[in-house]
Amino acid sequence: MYNILIVDDEPLICKGLGNLLQSSGLNIKEIYTANGGHEALDYLRMEDIDLLITDIQMGAMNGIELMHQAKIIKPWVQAIVISAHETFQYAQLAIKLGAKDYIIKPIKSEQFLDSVRGVLLHMDKPVPAADDLLSQLREHFRMEEPGAQRTERLNAVLSGAAEVPVESELAALGLTGPYFAVIKVKLDPDREQSGPRYGDADETLLQYAALNIVSELLGKDWSYDAFYTPRMEITVLLQWDDASFGDSSVDKLNQLELIGRSLHHNITKYLNLSCVVGISQTLKGAAFLPALGEQARKAILWNREHKDHHVFYYGDFKWSLFGKEPTEEEWTEQNNQIVEKAMAYIQQNYAQKGLTLHEVAQRNHVSPNYLSYLFKKNTGFNLWEYVIKLRMEESKRLLQQTDLRRYEIAERVGYESPEHFSKIFKKYYGITPSELKK
Repeated sequence: MYNILIVDDEPLICKGLGNLLQSSGLNIKEIYTANGGHEALDYLRMEDIDLLITDIQMGAMNGIELMHQAKIIKPWVQAIVISAHETFQYAQLAIKLGAKDYIIKPIKSEQFLDSVRGVLLHMDKPVPAADDLLSQLREHFRMEEPGAQRTERLNAVLSGAAEVPVESELAALGLTGPYFAVIKVKLDPDREQSGPRYGDADETLLQYAALNIVSELLGKDWSYDAFYTPRMEITVLLQWDDASFGDSSVDKLNQLELIGRSLHHNITKYLNLSCVVGISQTLKGAAFLPALGEQARKAILWNREHKDHHVFYYGDFKWSLFGKEPTEEEWTEQNNQIVEKAMAYIQQNYAQKGLTLHEVAQRNHVSPNYLSYLFKKNTGFNLWEYVIKLRMEESKRLLQQTDLRRYEIAERVGYESPEHFSKIFKKYYGITPSELKK
C-alpha cells in the first residue's frame, strides 16, 4: 500500500483530491495534505511518502522548488504536478525533475485518477528473483560489448595506466569539459569475500543492465559517458562546460549525490543486486581525470568501515588531515566532531523557517548524505527528528510559561502556519497545543 502527499495552497483542492483518492479503490494506505512547501517537506522528512502531488504556484516555496527538495530528501519519490498555468517552461522544469504527469486545472476526476493509477501500477511491479531476472535479461538483451576500444581507453586514463590524452584526442573522445566528476558503482560488493555468484557472461549482462539504468536516469539532461570497469563495476564520467556548470560547486555535489543515491536505489530495486557507489569531487581540467578515478575508487572502500551505508563522497573523508591512512580511532573522533558541530548549529538555528539538512551539512563541510548517516548512527534518530524535538520542547515551554497565542508560538519555533504547528505538536505529544494550555 502507498502513502500519497497532496500539496496545494487552496485547502478545498487538497480536501477534494484527497476524497477522490479515498473513494477510488486504489491501493492507498495514507493520504497527507499540506498547504505549503515547508509543511510538505516536514511530511517528506517524517513519513514514507511514495507519491507527491503538488501545485506549481504556491506561497513561500513553489512546486518546482518543492520537487527539487523532495528529490534530494528521497530521490525515489514519484511526482505528479497540477497547475492552473499551461506554461511550457513550468512543464519542462517539472518533467526534468522527474514528474510523471502535468495536469492542468480545472482537474478532471478520471484524468487525475488515471494518472495516479499509472504511477502506482509502475511502482507495484514485483522485483524478480536473481535467476528470473537473468532469464529476462538474456531474453531481452542481445549483448554486444558497447564501444570496447573507447571503454578500454577511458578506463586506462581514469586508472592512471595511460597518460591523459592530448587536447585533440580528448576532443575526439568527446571529453571537452572543462569540469569533470566520476561516479563508480561496484555491483555485488560482497563478491570478493564470498566468491562470484554468476558466470562471466551473466556478470557482463548485469553490468549492461546497470548501464541501462544509468541511461534511463541521466537521459539527455547530462553530458556523460557510462562504461564497464573491471571487477564487476561500472563508471560514469560526467562533464560540464563553463556555461552549464553554474556558480556553485555545492550545487554540483548535491546533484552528484542525488545521482548516486538514485543509482543505488534503482539498481537494488530493479536488478535485485546490492551495490556501493563512490563519488569523486568535481575538478576543472582533463589533467585531473586519473585523480578523479582514484577518488571514486577510494570512496567505495569506505563501505568496509560502514557496511550499512552505500553511497560515499570522497570529500567527506578529510584525507589531508592525516599523513597516512587514518586509524579507526582517528576517524571515529572526526565523525563525532561532525555530529557535535551539527547538533550545536541546529540548537542555535532550529527556529529558522526553511532550515534544511543541506544548510547544516554545508556549515560542517560534509555532504548531506554522509551527515544524515552519521547523525542517525551516533544519536539513534535522524537529523530532522532532532529539529522537531527542539521545536516541540520550546513550544511546550512557551505554552506553559507565557501567554503567547498559538500563531505567535508557531512563528517563534519555525512553522509557517499555526495549523501545521498544531499537527506536528499533536503527533509529537498526543494532544493539541490548546489542550495542553488548558
